[in-house]
Amino acid sequence: MRIVSLLPAATEICFALGLGDDVVGVSPECDFPRAVHEKPVVSHGLLQYKGKTSGETSRMVGERIVSGGALYQVDESALRSSGPDLILTQGLCDVCAPTLGDVEDIARHLPRTPAIESFDPHRLEDVLENVLRVGRACGIEERAGEMVAALQERIDRVAERTSTALARPKTVCLEWLDPLFFGGHWIPEMVGLAGGVDVLGRTGEKSHRSEPDEVVRASPDVAVLMPCGFDFDRTRKEAPVVTGMPWWAKLPASRAGRVWIVDGSSYFNRPGPRLVDGLEILAHILQPILFPKAPPATDAARVS
Repeated sequence: MRIVSLLPAATEICFALGLGDDVVGVSPECDFPRAVHEKPVVSHGLLQYKGKTSGETSRMVGERIVSGGALYQVDESALRSSGPDLILTQGLCDVCAPTLGDVEDIARHLPRTPAIESFDPHRLEDVLENVLRVGRACGIEERAGEMVAALQERIDRVAERTSTALARPKTVCLEWLDPLFFGGHWIPEMVGLAGGVDVLGRTGEKSHRSEPDEVVRASPDVAVLMPCGFDFDRTRKEAPVVTGMPWWAKLPASRAGRVWIVDGSSYFNRPGPRLVDGLEILAHILQPILFPKAPPATDAARVS
């Protein structure tokens, strides 16, 4: 099986299932595990985000979308050279990767039409189902089933322990900092499983934009900064965009020292297996008495 994955989460699923040797092409955003760096890149972004602030990135993306321009492009020559039997893509977010329609247009012109699997997850159960879909497409259903069972066991373990929590803190999860966006899709679900109450996000729905006064009115006990596509260090550098604002000091989370920055790109934004690691990180953040083991300082830390 020759697999081209245009989605970082799908690439992670493939490697977790032991299909790394079958992956013959990836996107430039595919960066985990390390072995993926040896794979040919068959798509590229049309905007240069490196070194840009979240505000600058938002303006660039907004202008491109208004003009009707694409954000990603599949390299037809590279895709042809890879000779894929299976292409993994997505229909969830125009900003994250090439969309299904773009991939289908190019796939029609290949010498051999590959199978295409497009992922559109909104909840954790959808992410687990995507693992099973990859397993079915590659003839390793049993292996995929075992992986899903192990992930579900970890999810259930967290939920069982948080069911004994005496209090569930009001929580906000910021998926973008300038402008403010609150995490949607699986993020509010993760907050609930980890022992909190997401006061602004809505499970299964898209992330949505907001204003500072809405955050202040929500009066969160805990705030978690997890900008989409940002690793821990980039989030730490960008955090003052919100934590340095006068309105931020009004939040109970700020006054109580319960503002956290996390590696959103690895553990919260991508709908792949490491969301379960993110759930366990979130459980420590929200219920430290029930989950006393702290995550590595490179994955999550309080804002000092």
